Amino acid sequence: MAGRSGRRLAVAIFAAVLAAGGLLGGNGPEPASGQGDAPQLKRIGEFESPVHVAAAPGAKKLLFVVEQAGVIRVLRKGRTVEKPFLDLGRLVRFGGEEGLLSVAFDPDYASNRRFFVYYVNASGDLRVDSLKRKRKSATRADLGSRRKLIEIPHPVNSNHNGGQLQFGPDGFLYLAPGDGGASGDPNGNAQNPETLLGKMLRVDPKRKRGYSSPDSNPFAAGAGRDEIYSLGLRNPYRFSFDSASGDLWIGDVGQNAWEEIDRVDANAGPGANFGWDLFEGNQEFDGDSANPPANYVPPVHEYELADGNCAVTGGYVSHDPAVPALEGRYLYADFCGGDLRSLDADASNPGASDAPTGISVENPSSFGEGLKGEIYVASLSGPVYRIVQR
Repeated sequence: MAGRSGRRLAVAIFAAVLAAGGLLGGNGPEPASGQGDAPQLKRIGEFESPVHVAAAPGAKKLLFVVEQAGVIRVLRKGRTVEKPFLDLGRLVRFGGEEGLLSVAFDPDYASNRRFFVYYVNASGDLRVDSLKRKRKSATRADLGSRRKLIEIPHPVNSNHNGGQLQFGPDGFLYLAPGDGGASGDPNGNAQNPETLLGKMLRVDPKRKRGYSSPDSNPFAAGAGRDEIYSLGLRNPYRFSFDSASGDLWIGDVGQNAWEEIDRVDANAGPGANFGWDLFEGNQEFDGDSANPPANYVPPVHEYELADGNCAVTGGYVSHDPAVPALEGRYLYADFCGGDLRSLDADASNPGASDAPTGISVENPSSFGEGLKGEIYVASLSGPVYRIVQR
């Protein structure tokens, strides 16, 4: 494991690259807790550049933390297991926005032991692999079980890799690659249905290797890539599903002026167009507000890049019974600003309900959700916290 100086260097590189029109950047405030019955932070561990937190079905005493350099570590009953769950360091290109970016566990993980990882490979391409946990160990993966699920060419630029994997309520696997990088989507990827970049993808992983695309995906029956679920995204670094309603929430990192949060109602189905690069947030970019694209879904919330903000980190709708103050509210943060904020997930206009939680985290790189609704937040500088209420 790298020392503290190595971690500080990684954070500095990550911040410098992403602040220049990328995903993240800058330095946030020191962690702070609320007062009284307000939400507070409980530190649960210290890691090397943590970028994702996940729970696995059937593994109720375990929590998995993804480290950007290619390692997944396990917390068991609040203690970090010495040996990593998985080490892909030799396969991962690490630095800036690149690295091992997330893990997702099969809904039937308790019986089939299968999980998936999203990373940037040595060539700079985006790759998702399937693996299995060792049959006789709850805390070790079987590296020999690794199989390629999907690989997406990501030429030229090292930024805008997206990075999230998540199983939806429909049992399909969702992933969201960024638009390919650089400024202003110069290749027009986000609006082009013939490329997977700048999209939300939905696939059905096969039992042994490979995947199929659900017939209900919008381009499955005609022109356009079968894997596409929705389009018009810039860098959807983090997204999630509301565990109660099934609604899809996306934190899409903006260009130079606006950050946005998108929501898709669970009953709306596939085919949404979130507007990039025609719009940045609700603002015109290369488009005409009088002539939006077909199936355009404007953001439910946007905020301006001011007051030390730089890039949105999307979170989860909280349903932790131990934190009633945040019940039904969508949590998000800005990587540079550090303040955790929330929206009323059930409101017709969630943006109007935007409010601070009273919690701040230095460089919040990701949120996570436990099996009982617990909400976690990771700081790129090392700590991982659970949001609690006393």
